[in-house]
Amino acid sequence: MSTWYKTVEGGLEISVRLTPAGAADKVEGLVTDDAGRSRLKARVRAVAENNKANRALEALIAKRLKIAKSLVRVASGATNRNKILRIDYDPQDLVGKLDELAGTGGC
Repeated sequence: MSTWYKTVEGGLEISVRLTPAGAADKVEGLVTDDAGRSRLKARVRAVAENNKANRALEALIAKRLKIAKSLVRVASGATNRNKILRIDYDPQDLVGKLDELAGTGGC
């Protein structure tokens, strides 16, 4: 399994590098930091105040995975660009979608 997401009890956790106040809401594939950790790179138009960017990120990921927004939440990194998102959904159903989202497989 990829290092940017992992299975946890009841769902998945994914590592994300978020850029707020971008030109558009989009997922830009995977990036690797200086320590060699892979993260999903995402941009949102929302600003990083009052949790607006975090909520926009949750909505973006839910929309791209075609699941309810309520199933995606920022589990850690609320005030940091590097975040861990918790997705409360069957991991078996999401693995292919995550690979497509990251541009590592599928279409």
